[in-house]
Formats: sequence, structure tokens, C-alpha cells
Amino acid sequence: MTASSLPIRCALISVSDKSGIVAFAEALAARGVTIISTGGSAQTLAAAEIPVTEVAEVTGMAEFLDGRVKTLHPVIHAGLLARRDRPDHTAALAQRQIAPIDLLVCNLYPFAQTVASGADPDDCVENIDIGGVAMIRAAAKNHDAVTVVTHSADYGRVLAELAAGGGAVGAEMRRELARKAFALTAAYDAAIAEWMGRDEPTSFPETLVLTGRLADRLRYGENPHQAAAFYRTGQSRLGVASARQLQGKELSYNNYGDADAAFELVAEFRSPAVAIVKHANPCGVAIGATLRQAWDKALACDPVSAFGGIVALNRCLDGPAAEAIARLLIEVVIVPEADEAARAILARRTGLRLLVTEEMPDPAAAGRSFRAVAGGMLVQERDRVSVGQQGLRSVTRRAPSESEIVDLLFADVVAKHVKSNAIVFARGRATVGIGAGQMSRVDSVRIAAVKASEAGKLAGLAHSPTIGSVLASDAFFPFADGLEAAIEAGATAVIQPGGSLRDKEVIAAADAAGIAMVFTGIRHFRH
Repeated sequence: MTASSLPIRCALISVSDKSGIVAFAEALAARGVTIISTGGSAQTLAAAEIPVTEVAEVTGMAEFLDGRVKTLHPVIHAGLLARRDRPDHTAALAQRQIAPIDLLVCNLYPFAQTVASGADPDDCVENIDIGGVAMIRAAAKNHDAVTVVTHSADYGRVLAELAAGGGAVGAEMRRELARKAFALTAAYDAAIAEWMGRDEPTSFPETLVLTGRLADRLRYGENPHQAAAFYRTGQSRLGVASARQLQGKELSYNNYGDADAAFELVAEFRSPAVAIVKHANPCGVAIGATLRQAWDKALACDPVSAFGGIVALNRCLDGPAAEAIARLLIEVVIVPEADEAARAILARRTGLRLLVTEEMPDPAAAGRSFRAVAGGMLVQERDRVSVGQQGLRSVTRRAPSESEIVDLLFADVVAKHVKSNAIVFARGRATVGIGAGQMSRVDSVRIAAVKASEAGKLAGLAHSPTIGSVLASDAFFPFADGLEAAIEAGATAVIQPGGSLRDKEVIAAADAAGIAMVFTGIRHFRH
């Protein structure tokens, strides 16, 4: 039988994070609640002149092993675990003169923060909480009778419940707090497991534990009829999850995805670079001597699609670049930093979200990506490989020129971030045409060429910008038709993985047209 509302007579307080605990304990004491506490928590409460009994007085045993053992005692756990609806349990407590504990206030040693600080392994191990986790689980298991509070944000809610309930907490709140308690210990153990497995030779442990903390409830998901939220995980990779939002409306579900795609792409380059993304695909990417020059070149690729897009830059956003960006309707700008002039300019666009990350992520850093499928999850390493000039294998009679090689390597990096089948035309370290997400590679080539031609006409060019460009393909050409479409569009050099059964036919088509082609041996599918 579950009691609906139970009075709080005895509370055990043992907190590592003492934020708000004095005011909370004062309010409990004012209600006549007996307070038991441990170590530093007891000292904090006593210093505030709050009546408190040390745990050692209750257990009859002083803490030892450098504090590793203090609450791991039958008197404490019996007080938490005893069922109030079982006469034999209450009799057992009475026989041993153990008082029931009605409220546990406990949070844990800062293990994750200790790891993030770069502490040595011994310090990390010492910050693995044992007694706190055991008490929290005991109290949460017995939530029919015990209230467990693990977050300081809930102190006010519990006090309000006590006030409304005449000193009692209702069953609904006890159950909600118990769920939060188990979620806390699960995430805590997951962080420990991940840390202990960091040096394992495999990225794919037998049991994969993932946790996330709710960061934002979104208005909706990909579509208005879908509910959505954003969770932060324990991964330390810089990006949209770690960014500070300086202005603008709340981020949408699609904003998060597109901002991540744009920032990961622009992080690939060391020179000033800009990436414009729309619906998870780049619609303009460029490198320039300045951010403003890179923006102009990136925008020229597809100014129509850029409208309402997401912009990422790999340098501190300055005034000239911000002034140019502000002329177009842009949803999000994500940058490592923005100077005062840039912030003032973008502030005029009140709906624009400005995100700053302080640093750029390492494109070569190890990491994993996840995708949910019905009943399971696909996990893979991040695609962090990019080919260098030494990795190119020329397969045609004409080798690419030095300037073509620069553009080929640039286009290959961009293609890695375009949905497959991916085709990228580039010239002067700027995209001039992008074809994405087609079932046929030749269709991706044709779409990229058509969009480039339309952008050229819009810019008043006499001919398509693909004439004299290079082309990158994320995978091999299964037939010569895709390459022939690229040649027809004016490409003079091509970079692709190679490996098709018809490579000889494709190479022959390139030689017949007098263009250069290099193989990388590296495929970059991105579905």
C-alpha cells in the first residue's frame, strides 16, 4: 500500500555541491525537521547555526579510510530502505533503535568536472562517489516512503510542497524525484564507464552507455507536428552544443542540425573560410584572404539557396564580414568569436541567432557518430580523414596543374560534407556548383552544373562558372556518363576515390577530353 502524502520528520543531508543548501536546511529546521549530516555538509550547516547531528553520532562509528566509509552503514541504509507499510520492517527498526529517514538530500562528487579539468587518474578515481550513489539508490528505491532530492533546483519545489501539505510530500513528487535520482546515478556511472574505457583498443564496447542532459525544449522537431528537445551529452567536442547564444530567437531542431553541419565543415580549413548550409547541405563554401572575401565567394555559388540559411566562419567575425552577412536573411551565424563591431551590426537583425564557441573543433580528432534505427543504433567513427597532395594518384595522361591540385583538394574536403551522391565543382578555392543527395551520380553532376549556370547568369557572367573548374566526387563514377557530364560542364580536372569496375572506361573518357584526373582511394559517403 502506497501512502499518498508522508510527513518529513528526519532528513539526511550529504552534498558535494553546497549551493543553496543552507537556506534549504534552515527552512527544514524551522519546520522542526531533525537534520543528520556528514563531513563538510555538517560543518557548513553548523557554521550557519543550524541544528545538525553528525552521521558518526548516529552510526556510532567515525568515518575512516580517508572518508571513503562514513554513510555505508546499516543504520543509515536501514533508515532509508525500511518500508513504512511493513510491520516487520518497522519492528526491526525499533528493535535496533534506528530512526527512519524521510528525506535524503544528496549530490555526488564532481567526477565529470574532475576529468574535464585534466586531473590525473588518481584524482579522478578519488572523485568516484560510492556512499552517495548507494544512499541515493536506496532512497529512490523506497520512494513510497522517502523523498530524495539530488538537484538544488528542486529545493524550492520541495519547500513549496511541504508548505502546501502541512509538512508532508506527496506521492507524485516523491516518484518524480526518484526518477531524477536514478537518472543522475545512471549518467554518473556512464561517465565513469566512458572514462575507464577511453584507452581501450576498440571504439565499440560490448555495452554502449549514452546519456544526455536536457538543455532545451524546442518548439517542435523537423515539422510542427513533431515534439522535440535538445540534450547535451558528455562529449567535449566544440560546436553548437557548447556554443553561447549572444542574440536571436531560440534555436529550432533544424537550426541545431544545420549549424552543426556548417561548423564541422568550416573547421576543416586553416585559412579564412565561410560555409553556407541549407537543409544540412552546403550551398556555398569558400576560402579567402579575408572573411569578407570568403563570404562573397561562398555566396556567389548559390545566392538563391543561401536565403534563410546557416553561416559558419572559422575566424573571429569582423565588421566587414558581418555587414555583408546582415544584408541577407540568415537564420544562424556560428563562429569561434565575434568582435564588438560585428556584434553591433548583427544586433540589427533581431531574429538572427549568433552563436560563439570560443575555439574551433579539431577536424582530425577521434569521435563517434550515432544514428537511430528501429530497435537499435548505428555507431561509427567520425569521418576525420582528408587526403593530402601526397595521397593523390594521377591516372590520366595529363597530370593536374598546381592550381588545379589546390582546388581539387579543397573540393574533396567540401564533398566529404555533402549528402551522397555528392558532386562539387570548385574554382579559386570556392564552390561554384554543388549536387547533393541524388540516387544517380550523373544526376548530381547535372544538377550542380545547372545550378552553377543559373548562378552565373544571376551574377551577369558571360559563361557558366563551371567552365575551367575542377570537380570532386565523394565516390567513384560507376559509368563514364557522370564524368562526361562534368566535361560537358567545363571541368578540367577531377578528384575521385576510384575503384569502379569501369575505371578504365572513365579514365579513357578523361583522356579523350584532355582533362586530368586523380584517384584518392578514400570514399566519403554521407547519407
